[in-house]
Amino acid sequence: WHGGLDYAAWQAHFASSMFRIATFLFMVSLAYHAWVGMRNISMDYVKPMVMRLVLQVFTIVWLVACAGWAVQVLWRL
Repeated sequence: WHGGLDYAAWQAHFASSMFRIATFLFMVSLAYHAWVGMRNISMDYVKPMVMRLVLQVFTIVWLVACAGWAVQVLWRL
């Protein structure tokens, strides 16, 4: 086992529903972490309220789209 994981090994891991759920929970926690960071950056450095709101809404839409894409990849919807 010198070459690491090959395609068949990854496929076997993702065949398990628990592995898919754990991966999705990781993606959700990563998105939440990204949201907290972007929210803090926008609150600290973007002073006009309208621009801050636009940036935060764009960030939320982007993160929800990424979570939807993760669902599509994990469950092939």
